[in-house]
Amino acid sequence: MKIFLDTCVWRGVKTELINAGHDVVWSGDWNEDPGDEVILATAYQSNRILVTLDREFGELAIIRRIPHCGILRLVNLRIRQQPVVCLRVLELYGKELSSGAIVTAGLGQVRIRPADEI
Repeated sequence: MKIFLDTCVWRGVKTELINAGHDVVWSGDWNEDPGDEVILATAYQSNRILVTLDREFGELAIIRRIPHCGILRLVNLRIRQQPVVCLRVLELYGKELSSGAIVTAGLGQVRIRPADEI
């Protein structure tokens, strides 16, 4: 899967996702953070699912109707838990994410907002 990691996501998630066979870009590798709108647009233009900790991306997608290719928001996780939950959600809900869903996930909880409800 093609994944775009927001700067706030732990760098180790990139390594774990690549090791699992995913194509990953992490905005933390850029010289500076261009802001949420540019990150969401870049993820969309490169046909990547955005993984973030920030709820603002959901607001951009739902309220401002900015296009996206799926958003996974990780909540209330320690940094070492981020790759575990991310990989599990991609495994179980990758189809929904690829269809443009917004998925919010933490330990033992997943909420899916299907693309047709956005």
